[in-house]
Amino acid sequence: MALDPDDPRPPYMQVANALRAAILTKVFKAGDKLPSRAELAKKYDVAPMTVQNALRELRDEGLIVSRQGSGVFVRERTERPVGLRPHIEQAFESDRVTIDFSGFSGETLHGILQEPLDKIRIGRLTPEAIHVRILVPDPTVPWSVPCTVEDQADNPAFREHAAEIMRRHTLAIVDNITELGALGLVKDATAEVRVHRTAPLFKLFLINNDEAFFGFYPVREHVLSLDGQPQAIYDLMSKDAILFHHSTTDDDTSTGSQYVAQARTWFDSLWDSIAAEYKR
Repeated sequence: MALDPDDPRPPYMQVANALRAAILTKVFKAGDKLPSRAELAKKYDVAPMTVQNALRELRDEGLIVSRQGSGVFVRERTERPVGLRPHIEQAFESDRVTIDFSGFSGETLHGILQEPLDKIRIGRLTPEAIHVRILVPDPTVPWSVPCTVEDQADNPAFREHAAEIMRRHTLAIVDNITELGALGLVKDATAEVRVHRTAPLFKLFLINNDEAFFGFYPVREHVLSLDGQPQAIYDLMSKDAILFHHSTTDDDTSTGSQYVAQARTWFDSLWDSIAAEYKR
């Protein structure tokens, strides 16, 4: 199975993506031994070093483990921090794509969506429907966190700074998704943003009603320039949030199905209780 020559990613990343997808869809289950490096090199028509680099990626993500003299195995543990990107990219191979997000700004989601949306534009992916819902905190009301370091007080200038980040990323998502519908590339394409009055302490992604990713935002001190003045802020570190994966396809001993169901219930309850939409 040769790699896609039109895929701009390096070969080792394409191999890693293919193996990752096989692991996440349980083609290779927890505890299974992967084919040898030589076998994988032959399968994907690449050099053994390319396979080695791909396996290093999966090992760094915690998906596989090497056992001296025995080979490479899929890790037994399922509740582990994992990468979100391959799951969202794989979701777009379905006929109907649903993504619900609750978090601080939507910046992570915006970045991840670029590649699958580009593939739709050039005809490499052809979902019939895409529905995206985004919940973000209301920047017009005081927040308990982020806050100033000096007196742990709300900072209106910081909220306005955050609002600009939210607008840039969330409205770009809305524009990109609805454009696919307007161009006739996707029959049913919608994206909507709503705001709530809860401090943004965690991020949650729900994908195709089957998978949930959840992680807490670490709160750390750093200095921002607000209104031309340096300001020490206790801020939410989105990029440092470790996401944990739960799936309805988890084995019977896990709580994956229950977690996904409860996360959806929480998201729907908050979504339905909010009448206001985040405006331009």
